[in-house]
Amino acid sequence: SRAIKTNQDLLPETPWTHIFYNDFWGTLLTHSGSHKSYRPLCTLSFRINHAVGGMDPWGYHLVNVLLHAAVTGLFTNFSRILFGDGYWTLIAGLLFASHPIHTEAVAGIVGRADIGACLFFLLSLMCYVKHCSTRGSSLSTWGWILGAGLCAGCSMLWKEQGVTVLAISAVYDIFVFHRLKMRLIPALYKRKNLTLFFSIGLLTSWGAALLGVRLYWMGNKPPSFSNSDNPAADSDSFLTRTLTFFYLPTKNLWLLLCPDTLSFDWSMDAVPLLKAVSDWRNLHTVAFYAGLLLLAYFSLKGSSNERECNGRTVMNGKQNANGHSCHTEMEYKTLEVKPSFASKEENGIKKHEMQKLQLPSTENIVILSLSLLIVPFIPATNLFFYVGFVIAERVLYVPSMGFCLLVTVGVRALYVKAQKRFLKNLVFCSTAALIVFYGLKTVVRNGDWQNEEMLYRSGIKVNPAKAWGNLGNVLKSQSKISEAESAYRNALYYRSNMADMLYNLGLLLQENSRFSEALHYYKLAIGSRPTLASAYLNTGIILMNQGKTEEARRTFLKCSEIPDENLKDPHAHKSSVTSCLYNLGKLFHEQGHYEDALMVYKEAIQKMPRQFAPQSLYNMMGEAYMRMSRLPEAERWYVESLRSKSDHIPAHLTYGKLLALTGRKSEAEKYFVKAIQLDPTKGNCYMHYGQFLLEESRLIEAAEMAKKAAELDNTEFDVVFNAAHMLRQASLNEEAEKYYEMAAGLRPNYPAALMNLGAILHLNGKLKEAEENYLLALQLKPDDVITQSNLRKLWNIMEKQGLKTSKT
Repeated sequence: SRAIKTNQDLLPETPWTHIFYNDFWGTLLTHSGSHKSYRPLCTLSFRINHAVGGMDPWGYHLVNVLLHAAVTGLFTNFSRILFGDGYWTLIAGLLFASHPIHTEAVAGIVGRADIGACLFFLLSLMCYVKHCSTRGSSLSTWGWILGAGLCAGCSMLWKEQGVTVLAISAVYDIFVFHRLKMRLIPALYKRKNLTLFFSIGLLTSWGAALLGVRLYWMGNKPPSFSNSDNPAADSDSFLTRTLTFFYLPTKNLWLLLCPDTLSFDWSMDAVPLLKAVSDWRNLHTVAFYAGLLLLAYFSLKGSSNERECNGRTVMNGKQNANGHSCHTEMEYKTLEVKPSFASKEENGIKKHEMQKLQLPSTENIVILSLSLLIVPFIPATNLFFYVGFVIAERVLYVPSMGFCLLVTVGVRALYVKAQKRFLKNLVFCSTAALIVFYGLKTVVRNGDWQNEEMLYRSGIKVNPAKAWGNLGNVLKSQSKISEAESAYRNALYYRSNMADMLYNLGLLLQENSRFSEALHYYKLAIGSRPTLASAYLNTGIILMNQGKTEEARRTFLKCSEIPDENLKDPHAHKSSVTSCLYNLGKLFHEQGHYEDALMVYKEAIQKMPRQFAPQSLYNMMGEAYMRMSRLPEAERWYVESLRSKSDHIPAHLTYGKLLALTGRKSEAEKYFVKAIQLDPTKGNCYMHYGQFLLEESRLIEAAEMAKKAAELDNTEFDVVFNAAHMLRQASLNEEAEKYYEMAAGLRPNYPAALMNLGAILHLNGKLKEAEENYLLALQLKPDDVITQSNLRKLWNIMEKQGLKTSKT
């Protein structure tokens, strides 16, 4: 995940204050490409995890599980306020603890944002409950409301929907603590409940302040998302957008009711758009909203004849359950809102005694449950702004509390209504079976989250394009190349314009030397997303390696000009642009245009993002200055390269050459030896050291280094060819012949390789073979003066020896 693996805000070298200016993914919050997901407390928890255990996932998962356990405990404690001490509270807690919809939030590390927000959501709500019970009777009430406000702010800093707890607190105060019914709303004003209005006013003001600051902090702009993130939002049809957005909450409720089909991703076409009124799914939408409205209406209307308290029937308010009293409607009409503390005088001193909280009626709990189900979900409904997903299971973590309360209060109502013991047992056993079913489904779903491959395979049924694409990445990392290619092609079968999948397939083909096919898919990726810098980068590299330098130059230049505006991952984009400039500089360097190379390298340094590893770029800067004989500047950049990465082998070698050139021989040798120590399997290191030894006339040592280099890198032409050359200079002609022959085999159409093989055979007295290689070299390069001269000398020797030559 970008929130952890590539998020620079988790690294110790990044100032921790950056967390409060960047979004959840490490992008500057005011950047046009930012998702505006401002969750600094969650990112801070990731940073602590990283500081303690690095990238070991065990610690991250442990924190998620502990947070979920804490949330479950708090939710159960809150349920006790509604249901009292008894098995109804236990049922609510078990439903929440076992619900499969929580799997993504708990098993997926980034789901911690939802769990943390829910934790402080409940803390805020519990603080407000304490405020209500102490209001008007204790000064501590203001401490509780302050705590509620602070916890609400913390909840919002874990995830945006946390601020909705303030609305839930208001609902609790009005409909649970004051037990307001619809017909009693006018009486609310007559009774002059100033403390209630003051509390609600504080909640409203604090909520508005939090939202205002949040909007200002993210640059007063809504986020922008791609078409695949939320296809309905991108639809040109108002009817399609409306029908789809009204239907999506219905689908989310179904996932809470019957979580039989779950997926790690519901974007793209996982939920097909509703494009016409005749779509049968609109019946679900109508039934859903009609049911909600009826449930809300009857709960607000209430009943004047019969009520129940904690599972016991109450006639005219006479029954008392578990020490919690209940009021009838007549009592409500004459009731003044009273604090939960009663004052009495003992020995002339007033004391406050806590009255036992009265359990709310079923109707009041239903109103609170509906509010807890609906209000935290509102930010995900596309009502105020478009969101970057179609359905996200982790978003249901907080609303699921309302669902669990609603199921519990519904089961309790059925239990009370049932007259026969058999029916009561049936209700109870059915509830137990539901909890067991949820628990088993959670266990099964956790199995899907055991590793990436199982997770993505489980999502093929819901979102085949995304699942196959992600599965391809996993299979590629497992070196299952053919299976990975099939997975990528399956993803493109379902959605042919996915730029990321086209690019990933191109990259797979490039890594397996299928360059023409790779170029084809890179071009398709660029056509689908013209701002995909990494596709330009790899296209340019292939063209450069194919000798199409002009095309490569144009490709790199075009990539370097792409701005990072409105891009999902500007850091990755900047890294690709920097790499493009680096490769463009190398192209100029190889062509001998060192001034141009330096200009491009300097531009790359200016555009380089924080996470880019600069050592190769700095080393090439030094190389360019070295070729221009500007040795002080070259040395400066070599030192910078080694400072940025002390074990960078190319910088050791190039710096060693500079030191040797400036007469610092002993220092130079130390760098060559150090390079070999850093990677004893790299033939190129032995080759550079051998050349140094050759220049120092240490021929035997140089020859040993040459042979070692050629043995290690026997498929690298430059290494083998240079080894042969060094052995020849050391007068080890027999061994030189062996490596010249190897070099000619690696590049049979390279004139220099054939000419040098001919020369060593000439020296070794193998005249006929030497003639054959000279002639082959001249076929490839007829005007080569050295080869022509060598051939004439060879023919003279052959004629003196009476040997037949090709010219005769």
